[in-house]
Amino acid sequence: MSPAFLAPAGSVPVVATTEHGAPTDRPGPALTASAPTGAEPVDAPAKVAAPAVPAAETAGRAAKPRLEIEYCTRCRWLPRAAWLAQELLTTFENDLAAVSLVPGTGGVFAVRVDGAVIWDRRDQGFPEPTAVKRAVRDLVAPGRSLGHSDA
Repeated sequence: MSPAFLAPAGSVPVVATTEHGAPTDRPGPALTASAPTGAEPVDAPAKVAAPAVPAAETAGRAAKPRLEIEYCTRCRWLPRAAWLAQELLTTFENDLAAVSLVPGTGGVFAVRVDGAVIWDRRDQGFPEPTAVKRAVRDLVAPGRSLGHSDA
């Protein structure tokens, strides 16, 4: 059963929805709920389109590698993973399409670039940020100086 929404005659109502398209009673930041006087009930809510991303921006993002840090949730390694993600984003902000944190279990702490493992705690121990930065740099921006991290 869908709720009835009020809108002026001849207009299209705006309804807040979840990311999966289900109606919600919690309006988003840009949506407000108000019914003007003389409004009539409307049964079919209209979806609000997401803002378009310029093609040049998405094309540049698609060509850049994606980095992920998988960490063990049971070991409580989220703060360490988030700190490393911050370091990598700060250093490679224009060279990476995304940096993702991936929850895992079993003592995992691994860094991957486009699916290829560049650091695994089981084989190499916990990484120093400079060591990971060098490994990422060698894949995404070879020849680039890391400044004091290269010393």
